[in-house]
Amino acid sequence: MSEQQFYTIQEVANIMRVDRTTVGRWIASGALPAINPSGQKKGHRLIKRSTLNTLLEGINGTDTTQR
Repeated sequence: MSEQQFYTIQEVANIMRVDRTTVGRWIASGALPAINPSGQKKGHRLIKRSTLNTLLEGINGTDTTQR
């Protein structure tokens, strides 16, 4: 079984070329699912690589799974 890769909010912001606040808003609105490994209401959020790839595919209309 392969290990799931996760991105931080800052990493997603860099990939998407947006501010980390924008990524936080996407998460808060439900547009970008994220997990909170600490279980606290506010805290560190992680985004699954597969989730980000799905988002990018929808934007670009291309398959990003090979990247």
